[in-house]
Amino acid sequence: MALTLPFLSISCQSQVESTKIVTIDKVGATAMPEEIAPIGKIPFQMPEPQRPMFSELIVNISDKGAKTDEPITLVVNQTIMDVHNQGGGTVVIPKGKWKSGRIVLKSNVNLHLEEGAEIEFPGTVESYLPSVFTRHEGIEIMGAGAFIYANGENNIAVTGKGIIYGPPMNADIRQLPNGNTVVENDISSTTPVAQRIFDGMDGRGFYRPKTISPINCTNVLIEGITMERSAFWNVCPIYCENVIIRGITVNSIGVPSGDGIDIESCKNVLIEYSTLNCGDDCFTLKAGRAEDGLRVGKATENVIIRYSLAKDGHGGITCGSETAGGVENIYLHDCVFDGTQVGIRFKTRRNRAGGVSGILYENIRMTNVGEAFKWDLLGSKRYMGELANRIPPRAVNKLTPIIKDIKIRNFIVESANKVLSINGIPEVPCSNILIENGKINSQKLITAMNDVNGFILRNLEINSQDNKISILDGQNILFDNVLFTVPAGELYTNIRGEKSKNIVYQDEKSKIVCTHKKPIKVKQLTR
Repeated sequence: MALTLPFLSISCQSQVESTKIVTIDKVGATAMPEEIAPIGKIPFQMPEPQRPMFSELIVNISDKGAKTDEPITLVVNQTIMDVHNQGGGTVVIPKGKWKSGRIVLKSNVNLHLEEGAEIEFPGTVESYLPSVFTRHEGIEIMGAGAFIYANGENNIAVTGKGIIYGPPMNADIRQLPNGNTVVENDISSTTPVAQRIFDGMDGRGFYRPKTISPINCTNVLIEGITMERSAFWNVCPIYCENVIIRGITVNSIGVPSGDGIDIESCKNVLIEYSTLNCGDDCFTLKAGRAEDGLRVGKATENVIIRYSLAKDGHGGITCGSETAGGVENIYLHDCVFDGTQVGIRFKTRRNRAGGVSGILYENIRMTNVGEAFKWDLLGSKRYMGELANRIPPRAVNKLTPIIKDIKIRNFIVESANKVLSINGIPEVPCSNILIENGKINSQKLITAMNDVNGFILRNLEINSQDNKISILDGQNILFDNVLFTVPAGELYTNIRGEKSKNIVYQDEKSKIVCTHKKPIKVKQLTR
């Protein structure tokens, strides 16, 4: 039985100070300083990020016979190998418009794109042969890899002010289906990885290449470059340790699955002063999918994201939906989300396994976002079939993901269509979540708090054109010192579900407990 409770505004004193929240002119690639500042006090243990160091050897590919009127694939790869064999150094792509097939980085080599250098990568399947070991959406395969690829290397970099272009938008590889349905249904988890060949040959499928994707590498630097018109995800280190990504710009609007930065099962990562304008999620944390992700068992952990800008995109900062190895110890601060569909987004699915925990986001500004906070944990029936149905609850097993231990504080949402929605997993409600010290201006309020157990909103000022909050099977929800400025000064809480209990609105002097089992007429709270 549904219960609708009228509720008048609660007075409070917000603790967020507008002048301390970062502004758009202080973030993104144009604001990047030359030096990497210390990470300071962070909520987990992580070594201070250090730039890879390279020897003084510098080789320009023009001096090795590269010409702008023919592909430079062989020249640039041979030059990288030669510099690697001499102990390392820098391979320079000079100013000019170049075309290249897959570039393979080697240890102790910095691939440097000078300002004015433009590299366009091809749009034919044959250009990405032979297949290389990689991961596609969280499952290991033999496939195209990336425009710039490395496997098992140490001390590598892609730097400079040049531009990397994907193939034209009408290229052959863009016309091929990027899998049949969802990748875990396309690939059996029992098939050996060496036999999971997706090279587009002889009727085999083809998964589009990423832009830059080192795998199994250590001490990685990606700095300063711009990426345009990607074929798939842009920057995606996989199984890497000690990664620095700074001052990059991504423009992939209109590219399906055109994610900006995807950190996949990596450890000790710093992302700073980057600007992402994407056809999908912007800053994303992933850790493998379903059975294959459990087999690999590698977490994404110890990640700092700071002084960065997310513009157009599905999510400003997104955890998931690949969560099998676990996404944990993530610290984002002093970032701006300007125009993203969702500011802060958590995604997983019933079969994705693992989960998300140990998240701290603070000092954030959002402007013109579709939704400030979103938990999307069931997915759509189109991709997930019956698993997308909330009811009935399923048996908890090794594939059941758990989302918990999330703290978001000190923020301003200047304008949003919606404050928050949560569609959790009934059998494992998301838990131990705190959102505090913020100011929010939105059209809609809280359209769903479904299947949560332990959720606190504290010290908030919410100005909304809507006055409705919907809760379904929500337990232990606390609105503590929240000022709602809503139409007619009345807040309506619609509480449903047999599990709903202990839903509390309180300010410093008053407390009202709402329950669907015993209707309570909520009166105005005064000091």
